[in-house]
Amino acid sequence: MKTIGVIGGMSWESSAEYYRLLNRHAKARLGGHHNARSLMLTVDFAPIEANQRAGDWSALGDQMADAARQLERGGAEIVMLATNTMHRVYESIEQAINVPFLHIADPTGAALRAAGVERVGLLGTRYTMEQTFYTGRLRERYGLETLVPEEAERADIHRIIYDELCHGNVNSESRAVYQSVIESLAARGAQAVILGCTEITLLIKPEDSVLPVFDTTALHAQAAVEWAIGAQ
Repeated sequence: MKTIGVIGGMSWESSAEYYRLLNRHAKARLGGHHNARSLMLTVDFAPIEANQRAGDWSALGDQMADAARQLERGGAEIVMLATNTMHRVYESIEQAINVPFLHIADPTGAALRAAGVERVGLLGTRYTMEQTFYTGRLRERYGLETLVPEEAERADIHRIIYDELCHGNVNSESRAVYQSVIESLAARGAQAVILGCTEITLLIKPEDSVLPVFDTTALHAQAAVEWAIGAQ
């Protein structure tokens, strides 16, 4: 099995979920005492979040590229970024390393197309919902029409991610907010919903949604393990 390199820490709450999912899927695939061969470089989220708010994506690209290079030097044979939002600077990572980079939107886009979905709702940070780096990739590579929540709903979703989920606070009141937004997306014609922030999996499970759920964290982790096994 090849070694998976994970850029984590954004937030560490979801990175811990990545670690669990990588190992659980490897065990399911290989059995016995198997787990995933992996390295994780955990960045300090505070300066990352400050640069996000300031819109300094150039600095963020440099930080992610440096993290990816450290993983490659440590023996990573594929690199993944354990956050949707920071895929805004994925090109900086790809250019910095000589090993493959697994983009988080690709396993999700492929799963949606395999399920016959054409119009999908997207939940995530304000950056992921409002900028084009994510929805554009889904459209151009997978032919998906992406619906995002209304402005006030986007503000609530973003606030809950940063003020609650990134700190490990999972509240039933916030779950109800997300459920209401998913219902609104369904009323607008969404056939499924993307949990497009790696923390949302802590709050919303398939049974909490009126729409089929496509969890980017789980799909990303599964794709990494499949690559690591298949690349042998």
